[in-house]
Amino acid sequence: MESQSQIERLCVAKGLKMTGQRRVVARVLAEATDHPDVEELYRRAVARDPRISIATVYRTVRLLQERGILERHDFGGGRARFEPAEHGPHAHLIDVESGAVLEFEDAEYEAAMRAIAERLGFELVSHRIELFGRRKAGKVPPR
Repeated sequence: MESQSQIERLCVAKGLKMTGQRRVVARVLAEATDHPDVEELYRRAVARDPRISIATVYRTVRLLQERGILERHDFGGGRARFEPAEHGPHAHLIDVESGAVLEFEDAEYEAAMRAIAERLGFELVSHRIELFGRRKAGKVPPR
């Protein structure tokens, strides 16, 4: 038997019944290295289980989002994209031409956000950054 994904474990911990189809959607989400939209999740899920409907994927994503297991992002392009909520601190750089999303971490940025919150009399509990850019000619993204 395959081990449970982190998303499946979170679902169980939050009291969600894990049907076979929810399990497939959870595994597809857990294995995603990108930020898929619901239609892409559906394509990947139906490749594993042809009985899954797009309505099931929509319902599952909405439920996981409501329970704080998934984060919804709007990177432009008219479609919501998703990633696990407990993905660790990171920021996103979105290529406005291709829609590609590059995740990155930056200790200096993290320190600056904490310092700004402190200066304004707050304790930073969360933050989100989404940068939008266009790749410079001849530049290749880091791996």
